[in-house]
Amino acid sequence: MSQQREENLERTPPDAVLVDMARRQADRREGREAASRLLQRYREPVFHWCLRRVRDPELALDLAQDALLNAYRNLERFDGRARFSSWLFAIARNRCLNALRRPALFEGDGFDADTVADPRGGQDLDLEDREAEERILDLIREHLPPLDQQVLWLRCFERMPVDAITDALAIPEASGARGVLQRARRRLRAALETSRAAEGDAKGAPGT
Repeated sequence: MSQQREENLERTPPDAVLVDMARRQADRREGREAASRLLQRYREPVFHWCLRRVRDPELALDLAQDALLNAYRNLERFDGRARFSSWLFAIARNRCLNALRRPALFEGDGFDADTVADPRGGQDLDLEDREAEERILDLIREHLPPLDQQVLWLRCFERMPVDAITDALAIPEASGARGVLQRARRRLRAALETSRAAEGDAKGAPGT
């Protein structure tokens, strides 16, 4: 690390200092500059975190900007019991989960797919919930052919109407995207059941 960079890091105020300044001087230029400096520090980390969750650069950028703006508007609610970064990424996580709360992956469009997004909508999702969501997305990528993935993504994550998907992808099947969507859901459900069975066998194996 160069000497100049080391000196710059030493002059960089920690998050807690910037948060305190932004809150105490919210109506002054110094406070606004502190808030801007604080959020600029996390602009890229939050974007890359959202990108890993939603796998869509444009959507990730929108979600990251929304999370940062929300944090700026609600700095007075930050009580300091957790690190600022933890609080900020909790906001980003909620934005990503809301973006993933789409028409159901496994059933008809009126079914609420609890396996995709936590219905509580709170910030205190535990590790098991997040791992379950990641597993569903991994199963989609690993077990569904490209067309099934496209249709499922456009319907369940982009909220595109079924007829519009049929036209956009030029699906020749008589049932159009609806038939592909039903097939994709069956395959995804089967992949999930196989995954759960494998996990059960692993837990029941001797020595585990």
